Amino acid sequence: MAKKVNTELIVDLRGQSIETLDDFWDAVAGPCGLPEWFGRNLDAWSDTIQTRGISETIDRYDVLVVQVDEQGIFATRNREARLLRRCFAGPQNRLVVHLRN
Repeated sequence: MAKKVNTELIVDLRGQSIETLDDFWDAVAGPCGLPEWFGRNLDAWSDTIQTRGISETIDRYDVLVVQVDEQGIFATRNREARLLRRCFAGPQNRLVVHLRN
């Protein structure tokens, strides 16, 4: 039997200034195919990437990988940043934070 190969949607946000969750929603909306009615909150994002059924773009792939720089919201230890990182828990989602040089 042939081994299944997972397909990955890679959203590379490196080089973009992401200081707030609103900046994050703006950055992922296009590449992830988020509908205009998307809630722009952590519960809506979790539903979109964990449960699926919200974004046809994300749903076409087995795994969502979002790459960001360790700056702005991803360099801080604030509550929103921690909660956003937790949304990526699970085998079908990865948040890759690239360390600053």
